[in-house]
Amino acid sequence: MLLKNECASLFEDVHTHVKESAKKLGSSGGALFIIHNEKIVTESYFGKQSSTKHARDVKADTQFHIASVRKTYIGFAAAYAIYHGYFSIDDSIQKFVEDSHVSPSPSPYEVVTIRHLLTHTHGLKIEDGKLVSEYKPGSSWAYRGPSIELLATIIKKTTGKSVADIVKEQVINPAGFQSTEWIKMSQPHSKISDTIRDTDNVFWTEMDMVDGSGMNMYVSAKELALWGYLHLKEGKWGGKQIIPKEIIQMATSIQTPNTNLPIHKNGFLWFIKDTNHPFNQIGDSVPKGSYQLLGYTNVTLLVIPEENVVAVRMFNRYGSSEGYDYLNDVRAFGDTVYECSIKTK
Repeated sequence: MLLKNECASLFEDVHTHVKESAKKLGSSGGALFIIHNEKIVTESYFGKQSSTKHARDVKADTQFHIASVRKTYIGFAAAYAIYHGYFSIDDSIQKFVEDSHVSPSPSPYEVVTIRHLLTHTHGLKIEDGKLVSEYKPGSSWAYRGPSIELLATIIKKTTGKSVADIVKEQVINPAGFQSTEWIKMSQPHSKISDTIRDTDNVFWTEMDMVDGSGMNMYVSAKELALWGYLHLKEGKWGGKQIIPKEIIQMATSIQTPNTNLPIHKNGFLWFIKDTNHPFNQIGDSVPKGSYQLLGYTNVTLLVIPEENVVAVRMFNRYGSSEGYDYLNDVRAFGDTVYECSIKTK
């Protein structure tokens, strides 16, 4: 076994917070998995995989829709491609993509780089069915979808491998993961947790692509935490360096082009803690250098290198219920994890 299981009460406050969040969200079930100082200190599963009658209990093998947390896998694939020389972080994306679906000249691709895509500073958005530039790349920050499709396309075009191919080859197979996959939504299996959503939720789409570019990635709480642990250990797994540490270091360090701007700081799609500000998704007490991603299903993966901790919370609620402050809640999650981790000193 990679890690010893030594569940302790030190992280009980995190468990309480997660259970309360699940109730506020209207989630039918959830999970919490925490690794601290090379030990599994919290592993908890509660509720049902759906709100239907006779629904399966949430178990260790239950896989949750991780929504935007999947971007850590896309960022990893981009770091792999850069490390192996397929492209450079400051290459213009115009070298790799066609202009058939963009606005007339000048092309919005013209001054956008890979770095801009990875740090949400590209300024691209869809307007009237066309891809246009909202602001000068690097001058601001906006969480927009076009960057993910473009990154997946560029990775496939340059490496000859999809995001899923790279992740499977480099991590899933060597680490022996069994509960990390892109699911054809027309062919779900019994371990998949249903994603509770409002019927008018326009963000929800059913997808069948399994190349790693779509919003149909499902992962168990344990394997998402182990994915974070692989990053924490900079590519080491079971005492062996299965991933070059430079790949992980690239992905988890600040890559935002202008760090003086009062905007979110990103690595390779990860949110990286730099300074405290009101719109930060990472709590104020969480130390600088920590990194995290939050998904629209309220799934969260947090890595705090300073305290040698990885924390994952899983829910099956797409979006937020009325009155639920997702930003305040995810910040409180991180702060609680950190405060519990320093109790051990």
